[in-house]
Amino acid sequence: MRQTLGVTGGHIDPIARLRPRRRITGMSAVLLPFTDDGDIDWVSFRRLLARTLDAGLTPAVNMDTGYVNLLRPDERLAVLDATKDTLSGAPFVAGAFVDDTAADAFDGDAYAAACDAIAAAGGTPVIFPSYGLTVLHGDDLVAAYGAIASRTDRFIAFELGSMFAPFGRIFDLDEVRGLLAIDACVGMKHSSLRRQLEWDRLDLRDATRPDFTIFTGNDLAIDMVMYGSDYLLGLSAFAPDAFAARDAAWADGDPRFYELNDVLQYLGAFAFRDPVPAYKHTAAQFLCARGWIASSATHPRAACRPSSDVAVLERLLARLEAELGA
Repeated sequence: MRQTLGVTGGHIDPIARLRPRRRITGMSAVLLPFTDDGDIDWVSFRRLLARTLDAGLTPAVNMDTGYVNLLRPDERLAVLDATKDTLSGAPFVAGAFVDDTAADAFDGDAYAAACDAIAAAGGTPVIFPSYGLTVLHGDDLVAAYGAIASRTDRFIAFELGSMFAPFGRIFDLDEVRGLLAIDACVGMKHSSLRRQLEWDRLDLRDATRPDFTIFTGNDLAIDMVMYGSDYLLGLSAFAPDAFAARDAAWADGDPRFYELNDVLQYLGAFAFRDPVPAYKHTAAQFLCARGWIASSATHPRAACRPSSDVAVLERLLARLEAELGA
């Protein structure tokens, strides 16, 4: 009999956890493209939104892939406006971001304002980490999320590893258990890049609140969907069409799932190498190679990749296109 990892302290049996033919819920963080002059490329952004929606994935904006921590408040609001206008009522999620410092306390009012702006645009908030939130531990952390819940109808929690941003933190299982008890918290994005920690959360979810959604943010193990996770990924920004085809193959029991997943995972391993935050520049390089955006520029204050990466990305793109056309 399978022991439950993180609940009974046993070891996971990956084979027993496999969930064949399940329908996968896919959310894709949308890259915010930039021009060579360092301005937001709104035309390309709207096109990426439309491509994501057309693929059948739920767009996620103002996330790490959208440089949310590098944007001005007016730019974050402009992203919401462009998203609302482009999607015409289709569902989306957006990062509820609070720009604070390591010296600041948790700011519930700022989170409420961010959630209100997202709800007004028709989206569901994803509670982005902040210094003031993630410095809290145990009951204090859960109480902070409870305070957010008292001021918004529904939201998605977000564990972000510190390799992505210095204000990120991965919760312990007691904290996760506390979040599962908050009705307004309908899911959680988990970005530790560690399979075992995610399996912990899946088993705890299954044992306590089966309707709660665990969205993998593990761009180094995108096959976590085989074990019961759904996803909210940055890697899917590179190829929402390929992710949608992969997901459909899994639901159909089609072995093409593995071929597509392999190519996408090779891309993820290359894109999310150290320094991890530079994956956003890799996304811009890849999307430019696809002809989906006008420039491979990244945010002026973001980490960059070498131009020599483009040749590798072009080879991966050719293989991906071959699999999509198979």
